[in-house]
Amino acid sequence: MPPNPSSSDQPLDPRPWYKRIAWFNLLFSIIIPFIALLEALRTPLHPKTAVFAIVYFWATGLTITAGYHRLWSHRSYKASTFLSIIFALLGAAAVQGSAFWWAKRHRAHHRYTDTDLDPYSANRGLFFSHIGWILVRRDASGPAVGQADAGDLKKDKIVQWQHRYFVPLSLGLGLVLPVVICGVFWGDWRGGVVYAAILRMAVLQQCTFCVNSLAHYMGSQPFSDRHSPRDHIVTAIITFGEGWHNFHHTFPADYRNGYKYWQYDPTKWLLWCCERIGLANRLQRFQGNEIKKANLLMRERKLVAERATLQWGPSISSLPVMTWNEFQMETKTKNANGKRKGLIAIAGVVHDITEFAASHPGGESIIRGGIGRDCTADFMGGVYAHSETASNYLAVMRVARLKGGGRVEVEINLEDKTSI
Repeated sequence: MPPNPSSSDQPLDPRPWYKRIAWFNLLFSIIIPFIALLEALRTPLHPKTAVFAIVYFWATGLTITAGYHRLWSHRSYKASTFLSIIFALLGAAAVQGSAFWWAKRHRAHHRYTDTDLDPYSANRGLFFSHIGWILVRRDASGPAVGQADAGDLKKDKIVQWQHRYFVPLSLGLGLVLPVVICGVFWGDWRGGVVYAAILRMAVLQQCTFCVNSLAHYMGSQPFSDRHSPRDHIVTAIITFGEGWHNFHHTFPADYRNGYKYWQYDPTKWLLWCCERIGLANRLQRFQGNEIKKANLLMRERKLVAERATLQWGPSISSLPVMTWNEFQMETKTKNANGKRKGLIAIAGVVHDITEFAASHPGGESIIRGGIGRDCTADFMGGVYAHSETASNYLAVMRVARLKGGGRVEVEINLEDKTSI
């Protein structure tokens, strides 16, 4: 049986605070980058080092989004062996854990979104979902990650090879290689360590973490509000296109996060290009009809909620019943200014226009001329074809409904003695 997403009845972690901290992660994710940041204040940035650091930052960053996330976590496309090897190598250079480790936790995140079993649940706060989850040892995340289906990852030889040799690969490609390139080719050994290696990895790590934090706090929810993921252009810019997170959690198998052509998603365009040159195939696109349905349902839900905040007037069924004679008797009542009570009948409903008469666009006299009368024909076009806005405003003035639905009266034509 899968673990219960609720941990409200689970005992508190009895371990001392210092045993709950993942000290290696604290050293790697905060202390070393902070030292490198201080070193950057006294280390000149060589132009070639800057260019290389940016290019390597983008190469490793797109590998996390296109490889770790959309390929191995969600299987949203098929990659050639060559592309998979490139992603495995550059993924190690990003130093964010092996693809196997990363994908298993991400699948658990999707399975248990916003629960206590979500490895980086947004419900535990912005700091925890951003970086706190990696700084503490949480026993509760173990069962959840274990429940994530990773059978395909265990059979993937490239994923398993990278997982087995991740430490030497990450040290060699994430630290040694950028330092050697900067040192050998233009003599900037120190800059290679500070900028191309450590700060590049640290900034990329923070960008990736924004998918877990900002993408669950900032933006809109055009496809689903069942969970916290949101869409926002700023998050998309920071995370190589992963910021269209509400769409992603609603349609996780789609290779796109920004499904519209104009939405910033460089990962989507990278995979599109890979498909064109034969490095990728079977790019999954969720049916446009289903995307529109999800969006329409969310818009309808928002409209219903907004409608509930507006005054539409009492429902006709809730109104008291009034006979035609009672209606006419009521109109003979005069207020303190000596004016008759402004009741008119339209479509079987009595409306009190006493307060509105003075502001009637057609003039006060014309509307007061209808007091005590059935003005249905006048309202519907006999005098003026009123708009839907006028009908909505009129509904607020409802006070009663006529018995039988309208006027009941027999008039005698004295010339031909026939009933009209």
